[in-house]
Amino acid sequence: MTTASFRLGSLVLLALLLSACDDSPRFTRAEPGEALSAGAASVNDQSANAFSFPSNNLTPAQRLDFSVGNSFFRNPWVIAPSSTTARDGLGPLFNANACQGCHLKDGRGHPPGPNATNAFTMLVRLSIPGGPQDEETLKKLGVVPEPTYGGQLQDNAIPGVPPEGKVRFDYTDIPITFKDGTVITLRKPTLRIENLGYGPFHPHVQFSARVAPPMIGLGLLEAIPENDILKNADPDDDNGDGISGRANWVWSFAEQKTMLGRFGWKAGQPTLDQQNATAFSGDMGLTTSLIPNDDCTEAQTACKQAPNGGDPEVSDNIRRMVLFYTRNVAVPVRRGVEKPSVLQGKTLFYASGCTACHIPTFQTAATAEVPELANQTIHPYSDLLLHDMGEGLADNRSEFLASGREWRTQPLWGIGLTQKVSGHTQFLHDGRARNLLEAILWHGGEAETAKQNVLGLNAEERTALLDFLNSL
Repeated sequence: MTTASFRLGSLVLLALLLSACDDSPRFTRAEPGEALSAGAASVNDQSANAFSFPSNNLTPAQRLDFSVGNSFFRNPWVIAPSSTTARDGLGPLFNANACQGCHLKDGRGHPPGPNATNAFTMLVRLSIPGGPQDEETLKKLGVVPEPTYGGQLQDNAIPGVPPEGKVRFDYTDIPITFKDGTVITLRKPTLRIENLGYGPFHPHVQFSARVAPPMIGLGLLEAIPENDILKNADPDDDNGDGISGRANWVWSFAEQKTMLGRFGWKAGQPTLDQQNATAFSGDMGLTTSLIPNDDCTEAQTACKQAPNGGDPEVSDNIRRMVLFYTRNVAVPVRRGVEKPSVLQGKTLFYASGCTACHIPTFQTAATAEVPELANQTIHPYSDLLLHDMGEGLADNRSEFLASGREWRTQPLWGIGLTQKVSGHTQFLHDGRARNLLEAILWHGGEAETAKQNVLGLNAEERTALLDFLNSL
């Protein structure tokens, strides 16, 4: 095929995609303000530290608070009792000894390699199916924890306490073919838990492996008005477009009521404060006044008998500073928004149907918890709703209203800097995708049509689509 005919074919396919979506725009130049993914809070940095800056519009006093919260996020906690009383109480069971242990450089985690001694930036959720007797537990936690090991596998422990086990992955190759004959290979993971420290699991145990997500822009996501999220929900697919985004309604420990879930891979947490407190408890074995327990179970006697670091181990002031930090980790500005290939890729992204879930733009509320995050036009490329992603990505484990096939749409902002910040390009909830193209091709369920559209793209178009995604 000649270059001219190849490009003609490319234009024909693009025209077909656009004709299938009559309201899908063609982009020949960047939209006003598009490069500022987080509005005035965006930062202009493309280095390996691009995910670790404060919101650009914070005051000097707020930047000092950000630095204090950052120190508690980055520095390790120690075993109690210790002279370092502000940071003692680690464990007895834990995954990491610091928040940054999972969120290295505030970036994305990955599954453990074949010779890894610990999972570090990935954790494994545990639960069993619930029954009528578990109504209160399901209301408050969304799951029924595994009776012996609790709600999360901890592969580290303090001296004298056995760790719960070691996480291992095996992979099976799955070839997939584009319309132009190009073949790429996906890898399907199989999870293994070895060296169990407390006997066998419950016979009906359910697992869900999850890598640590990036920390950028979380306060802005929290500041999106609830009604603006809910207006995109279509649980019964009333408009017939095959997309039925659903809200996850979850329990708030602070408010003692059900609220809209926004955070976590299945939108299982309503606020950043609760997300942080849950991580302190499950990831590091640290208590807070919001969640005054770690993940020790009655079967883990050495864990129960170990000394603690106070009541609570994380003071309300430290929790407040960490909350301010996590609300204000800035989103980098986009790169190359005027490049022709980026604009072509953006057109293909819209024409393929990706924006049905990855909604580009929101306006934050005027009443945001941090005033500098209020009234910002942001571009997270997410609707924060649950979508059925098909059997291929299913973990077969429900969480509140989220089914075993549903996941929250992940924000795409900053995704093009993953390699630079995190040193890898492993995507999706369990890191199975080794690059963005593989991540797209794992989509199924409600995203099946969009995936098939991408499978119809030729090499030039695929490059343009990836150029657009890498500009985010």
